Parts: sequence; C-alpha cells; structure tokens
Amino acid sequence: MLIPERFNGPPGTGNGGWCAGVFAQAAGLRPAEVTLRVPPPLGVELELRDGAVRHGDTLVATLAEGSPGDGVPPVPRSEAVAASRRYPGFTAHPFPTCFVCGPDHPDGLRIFPGVLPDGRTAAPWTVPDDVSEPAVWAALDCPGGWAAIATGRPYVLGRITAAIDELPAPGDECVVVGAASSIEGRKATVDSAVHGPDGRRLAVARATWIALPH
Repeated sequence: MLIPERFNGPPGTGNGGWCAGVFAQAAGLRPAEVTLRVPPPLGVELELRDGAVRHGDTLVATLAEGSPGDGVPPVPRSEAVAASRRYPGFTAHPFPTCFVCGPDHPDGLRIFPGVLPDGRTAAPWTVPDDVSEPAVWAALDCPGGWAAIATGRPYVLGRITAAIDELPAPGDECVVVGAASSIEGRKATVDSAVHGPDGRRLAVARATWIALPH
C-alpha cells in the first residue's frame, strides 16, 4: 500500500480517515476498527501483516473488528449548507490543507462542517466522481472531529471504527453530521454519519480524537 501525497491530513502525513479506510479495505474488515499508532506517512510503501500496518520497523496502525455506534441523526441539506457557511476552519484551522476539510487544499473533498445550535456539526458533501470506500471513511472523519476542534483546541484522529452500508453515487448531494459524545482531558469521543440525498444513512463511524499538547 502507498498513500499518495494528495490524501494528506496534517502537513506531511496522511489524512487519518482516508488512511484508515485504505487499511480496512486491504484487510477486508467490515466494520473495522483502525487505531493509528503514528501519523501515517505519505508516499512510502506500507505493509499489512497480522492485523497491523507497518512501514519497515515502524508500527503505523492496528486493525480489529469493532462497533461504529448508531451514528448521528440527519439534518435537512438546507441546514447543513447554512451551518457550513459558519465553518470555524475558514478563520482558524490547525491544518488548512487537510484533504477532507482544508479550505486551502486545491483538490480535496471540500467538506466544511459548521456547528449547529445543539452542538452537532453538519456539512453538505458533493460526492466526487472517484468515490470509494476510503473517501467515505475520510468524509466520516473530520465532521466528527470538528465537534471537538470547534472548542478551540486542535485534535488529531487516534482511532476510528466505521461501517459503510452503501456507497453514495458520484455527484450525490449528501449531508455529513458529527457529534461529540464525551470530551475528557485530551480525549474526545465523537460520532458521525453520511446521509444520502433522500436522508438515508449510508455510513456511520465512532472515533477517538486526541488533543495536541498546548
């Protein structure tokens, strides 16, 4: 496996959701729990062996079966569009070139989750032509994380468990929602879901995000 430079998260490393989706797909696990042990490296060969992803002697991630939870209820697309206009990352983003939610990424997913009055996040997502399982994992990643990041402290993905019931079609106008179920110390537990144009839940995830040291 190799993660191309396009699919970055923090500078020089892979987007956690995308990489987790690549690893889960390679392992054939559905649903799958992926724990990132180090920031996934870009542009190098990675090996999947015995439920783990390695780069040489470095343990990058471990994989197991897991439960993704029940997701987050949908909101109308109009509400998601309105929330997205208030995306905190437009003015203060810890990683503005992130493949999923970075406003400065020229070829990313362009998912900009704004905060709803009840604390959930929501964003519209126009599904790209090259939609794939890793793309859906990526879409599930940042909208959940922003439920924690919106508190003003940068977080990075530590673990994500996802299940995809159905891939959206290219060009679909989906809605992605996220919510934080707990924030304790440096650890935030968040949920997310992708809903199709008709409101059906297509994919769901539960993730653990870790706050960066001050």
